[in-house]
Amino acid sequence: MNIHEYQAKELFRQYGVNVPRGHVAFSVEEAVKAAQELGSAVTVVKAQIHAGGRGKGGGVKIAKSIDEVKEHAEAILGMQLITHQTGPEGQTVRRLYIEEGADIKTELYVGMVVDRGTGRVAVMASTEGGMEIEKVAEETPELIHTVFIDPAVGFAPYQGRELAFALGLEGKAVRQAGKFFAALYQLFIDKDCSLAEINPLVLTNGGDIIALDGKINFDDNALFRHKDIQELQDESEEDAAELEAKKHHLSYVNLDGNIGCMVNGAGLAMATMDIIKHYGAEPANFLDVGGGADAERVATAFKLITADENVKGIFINIFGGIMKCDVLAEGVVAAVKEVGLQVPLVVRLEGTNVERGKEILNTSGLNIISADSMADGAEKIIGAIS
Repeated sequence: MNIHEYQAKELFRQYGVNVPRGHVAFSVEEAVKAAQELGSAVTVVKAQIHAGGRGKGGGVKIAKSIDEVKEHAEAILGMQLITHQTGPEGQTVRRLYIEEGADIKTELYVGMVVDRGTGRVAVMASTEGGMEIEKVAEETPELIHTVFIDPAVGFAPYQGRELAFALGLEGKAVRQAGKFFAALYQLFIDKDCSLAEINPLVLTNGGDIIALDGKINFDDNALFRHKDIQELQDESEEDAAELEAKKHHLSYVNLDGNIGCMVNGAGLAMATMDIIKHYGAEPANFLDVGGGADAERVATAFKLITADENVKGIFINIFGGIMKCDVLAEGVVAAVKEVGLQVPLVVRLEGTNVERGKEILNTSGLNIISADSMADGAEKIIGAIS
């Protein structure tokens, strides 16, 4: 789960991570009022969407007067902001963050992620603040310094100094940075984060360390422990189909292809997508109905696929273990009868109660193409839409 910058910075404040003063605004009037309350010589007007690269897309503007704040707010609020992370369709800006300016000396970078290889939190720091960290990692990886935190020990003071020195900090900035990183790590652990990123982290001319930006992602599997975090979700920033899938405990990701996929098991789902691409087509989605799916969940999954206007054909690939083939068949038949079948449908079943499942499909009166294997199914659905 993602949250907005202003929400991330409120969490930073709670944990003692230094951030500039700022207020969220949902209208031009609120933006002007926020700027007046801040009373700073320089004010930053920031679009709030769940995507990076806002500045390059025109979503971050500097204002040196209240009139300029109003002008920028009018231009940004409601705009369709396009960045390298939104795709060509962009995202609508529905809220702004009005923040006081900072006396920047140096822009830096710090990020925390869970490293699956070591089973520890990795803290990355770089002097290349303000740049895309992926680009830095690809072109100049030596400029990223990483430390791994032992979960039994926690963030140690020497690690804070190590990171500070790697960033070229001196004097009181080293001490500030150590406390800053330790506080960010505590937030990361307490709230079950999967990512915490500050880009840029800035050193001011006064020697202070400040989070000028903030991005936090949370582990969806741990949200049941954090009702306060759940309340921060902005559904307007989420894909509607993916939101609906979550409500029914389905793993769904919308893609750009035209062949809808319904599979049980993440590994089989990825293999199904791969074989569709192998035979020259593109999957429209990743959809794992899970091992314990019932007919209702299968029906919901089918509706999600058919609601995508880009889908020209559907490939259902089920290996029945916990998920029984007859249950899948009943769900598909029920869904097709409810929403209709406007595109070709290929079904490959194997496993528990497979014969019963095939019988249900064969006697349903529906125009369903049967496949004997995963490759056979991929070829048949591609042939059916050609």
